[in-house]
Amino acid sequence: MEEFKKKSAAEGDKEIVFSKAIKAGKRIYYLDVKKNRKDEMFLAITESKKIISGEGDDSQVSFEKHKIFLYKEDFEKFMGGLQQAIQFIADEQGLPESRLEEKEAPAEEPTESLSESEIKIDIDF
Repeated sequence: MEEFKKKSAAEGDKEIVFSKAIKAGKRIYYLDVKKNRKDEMFLAITESKKIISGEGDDSQVSFEKHKIFLYKEDFEKFMGGLQQAIQFIADEQGLPESRLEEKEAPAEEPTESLSESEIKIDIDF
């Protein structure tokens, strides 16, 4: 009985209030907004990668997961660094074809126009 209480308390420490899954090939990125016991929200980012070992009938599927936790006092610095890193890659290697196709396709929702060298990331909490 006491073990159940411990699990409930631990689960209550990480209440998910918003979740977004982003499928990208063999990977899925999960963006989970969670609340701690003090009702403070933070962002948990999880990368889940499908791993297939063996072949044919002997193959086994598992998932490799990596997590980072991002707290609101770090959002601005994190976003700045992320934008710089993305911009560096875009400048050095260009944008992926899928990104270029998205720009050419008509948008379903009105969006701000971005130049080819500008990347905008907007996360509100």
